[in-house]
Amino acid sequence: MSAVTGAVSSHETHNLIECTEPATGRRLGHVVVTSPYQVRQAISASRRAQREWAKTSFRTRRSVLRHMQEHILQHADELCELIVRDAGKTRENAMLGEIWPVSEKLRWTIAHGERALRPERVSSGLFPHKRASIEYRPLGVVGIICPWNYPLQNILGPAIHALFAGNGCVIKVSEHVAWSAARFERILHEALRAHEMPTELVTLVHGYAETGAAVVSGGTDLVIFTGSMRNGQAVIAESAKTVTPVILELGGKDAMVVCDDADLEQAAYAALNGSYIAAGQNCLAAERTLVHDGIYDAFVARVTELAKELTQGPPLEKRVEVGAMVTPQQLDIVDRLVRDAIIKGARPLVGGTRVDAPGNYFAPTVLVDCTPDMAIMHEETFGPVMCIMRVASDDEAIDVANATQYGLSTTVLSKDRTRAKRIADEIVSGSACVNDYGLTYMVQGLPFGGVRGSGFGRLNGPEGLRACTNRKAVLQDRMPLHAPAKVFPVGPRDYDRARGVIRTLYGRGLRGRWAGLRDLMGVAFRR
Repeated sequence: MSAVTGAVSSHETHNLIECTEPATGRRLGHVVVTSPYQVRQAISASRRAQREWAKTSFRTRRSVLRHMQEHILQHADELCELIVRDAGKTRENAMLGEIWPVSEKLRWTIAHGERALRPERVSSGLFPHKRASIEYRPLGVVGIICPWNYPLQNILGPAIHALFAGNGCVIKVSEHVAWSAARFERILHEALRAHEMPTELVTLVHGYAETGAAVVSGGTDLVIFTGSMRNGQAVIAESAKTVTPVILELGGKDAMVVCDDADLEQAAYAALNGSYIAAGQNCLAAERTLVHDGIYDAFVARVTELAKELTQGPPLEKRVEVGAMVTPQQLDIVDRLVRDAIIKGARPLVGGTRVDAPGNYFAPTVLVDCTPDMAIMHEETFGPVMCIMRVASDDEAIDVANATQYGLSTTVLSKDRTRAKRIADEIVSGSACVNDYGLTYMVQGLPFGGVRGSGFGRLNGPEGLRACTNRKAVLQDRMPLHAPAKVFPVGPRDYDRARGVIRTLYGRGLRGRWAGLRDLMGVAFRR
């Protein structure tokens, strides 16, 4: 999932990362920055270990993933508490938003990963004596640069597929959630040690821009980056130095379209989920709620009623629905966007302000009368704000939804399946979910990723696994024919013969092919 992160956007010289709890402001400790030289050493060590790992069977790799799954389930409460302390999210979101998707990705990969990576037979076309196939070979070392909104999932999610495909990993953790990372690294290392594999196969590194840049151009064979569009552009620029391929997931400005025939309760709760899960710090957040005239007033009344009941505060001190925001910088962004919208005519029916308390809190907000001229309708908010805009028709909803530089996902709510599918089809996005919010990410057989400014490449599903491989085209003998294919020396009739063969194979209809056969007969009988 995406977040603003200082991956390679500037040069830093800090030697330590100071870690604090977003929910309380209390100090957690510090983490030592990994230098660019140390990053390159980690990449080299991972490459040495990967040579052994690449030879392992899928059975062994499944066993490693099962070990990881057992560890996560046995220590789920401990892991959730670490996530809450480091990221400020609620315990429920840590369980449902981190433990659950990681477990589902492990389950899917164990069950289906080998099938996705088996050699794929394809037609050998004009060469029946040959056997053609696509083989999915490991790349080597995959660099992973993580954002801060899902500390556990952002580390393990891409690592699961990279490892199962036979690669090593060097993972740059966001500096904003570095404190919990060593504990999450232990999940990977314990599973590797249990199978007598070198732990150098996977290394977590820490730091700011220079550390991230070293992961991109320090010798990795693929970089998976999740973060802001601005930092994604910086990753592309850095990767160009070494022509390193990248997969970019750069967030979104997703629209939720509520049609006038939608079920009111279903729509209201979908909107709450889309706006307030993880305090809105979610690349799939429903950042623009586009509501038809016919249901607008009832919808606004219902979500306002529900949002007023939401509680907020330190999640480890009491049960709350909405936690803290991870960084003070993101809190400033949300505050700026909401203020701009209010100045331009939006009305906050709930919230609309920072919370005056220790920690990084913005109140769960319902903002109505939003219009396309407001910055909050175009810039990624990444906070607990429901922005509601009234629309008069399906076509207007589609036009507004597409009026953005992003294209990650979309949600459509309607009792008419044909109508909902038509709207979803016409909104430019990498995924679409009808009458539910965000569940496409949990269906691990589906690819995950975006278009436009939301990035390119795919995670999850067969496409995500294969993205971590060298898709190698192989042509080998089917039958032991060893007659030489003579191209040299060039004979006097070779050009005419080649023209005749091509016309015979590709000519349109019998007349076109007959012309080719005539050419061939002319060559055969010409002296």
